[in-house]
Amino acid sequence: MQTFGYNARHMLAYNEITTGRVIVYNNEPYKVLSYKVFRMQQSKPVNVTKLKSLKNGKVVEKSFHVSDKVEEAELEKQPIVYIYESKGDCMFHEAGNPGARFPVSAELIGPGTKFLNPKSEYEALLFNDEIIGVLIPIKMQLRVTEAEPAVKGNTAQGATKTVTLETGATVQTPLFINEGDIVEVNTETGAYTSRVSKS
Repeated sequence: MQTFGYNARHMLAYNEITTGRVIVYNNEPYKVLSYKVFRMQQSKPVNVTKLKSLKNGKVVEKSFHVSDKVEEAELEKQPIVYIYESKGDCMFHEAGNPGARFPVSAELIGPGTKFLNPKSEYEALLFNDEIIGVLIPIKMQLRVTEAEPAVKGNTAQGATKTVTLETGATVQTPLFINEGDIVEVNTETGAYTSRVSKS
């Protein structure tokens, strides 16, 4: 695995811990989901935050006081190519180096795993040279490989059917979607969003 130089630590004051920042908390990277700085009567201000672990997705609440300083996490991105999934692990190789293979837990990647396309390039998110996630586009265009033909006479408003995509994932689509069509799906919700092109 390619290694990266670690930059000098950047420390944040309590009131700089704001939405979208990634901080080091308990030696792990956490993303700040929300924050609120307020002052109780006759006391110093406090920043009440909601943090999400980038390693396991756990959400915690944490209050930071005026005297607190936290380290801003240095995250790196590295291009990787998806190969296949086996027994709960997704195999990748470094972009441009097919021999440098390594597994990433499907659980770490999350529900977007089923939309990974072999030979496609993605970005690994690294913290201290350890992969903590794989960035998957929120919207992806994929080919439909299996779709039951629409039943004549079934024109119910909002009726859907299950189709299979080229990655093996199944999604609910409108009845007019056919095998060979290219559809756009939301990889976070697993929902069909639109038809891009007809077969």
